[in-house]
Amino acid sequence: MRRAIESLFTRVLRSRIGIAVAIALLVFGVIGTARLVAGPSDAGSGLISAPREPITTIDPHEGDDGVIATLVPQSPKTLPGELTPEETATRFTTFWLGGPATTAEKWQADLRPLSTPGLTEKLAGVDPAAVPMVRMTAQPTVRPRTEAFTEVLIPLDAGRLRLELVAPDGRWLVDAVDWERE
Repeated sequence: MRRAIESLFTRVLRSRIGIAVAIALLVFGVIGTARLVAGPSDAGSGLISAPREPITTIDPHEGDDGVIATLVPQSPKTLPGELTPEETATRFTTFWLGGPATTAEKWQADLRPLSTPGLTEKLAGVDPAAVPMVRMTAQPTVRPRTEAFTEVLIPLDAGRLRLELVAPDGRWLVDAVDWERE
């Protein structure tokens, strides 16, 4: 018996297999003890059982407060004596469609007072001859988003010009230009 115990400690427990078996016996012993101490489990409790009714986190009788709710856009605010978004967009479009006789310097100088610094920087180096020769076919349509941001759609004979205007200080400036061909 003594030799068997010595053999257990000197050979088996010093090998990798012996250590793995000892750790496995220790883990199973802890799990078995925990189950005995915890007692029988209740099958009706916990996450196993599904609720009979849907779980809601809001009162279904309250109004719609979701992100998709359609809010009434605010009217754009214009400082006294400044151009309205529609007037700014019309002037910008007139200069934008300046024609082939317009030099790049004059074209950019005409657009600069109606554009944000970011758009002016993007338009640097643009050749006005690359702008298609088109003309406005109807009055611009203003789509107000907030008091300081609006979108203006200008119908042209070869598509539609979409301008985004901002008024951080009450003066409307074109911030983005998008050309949609028909």
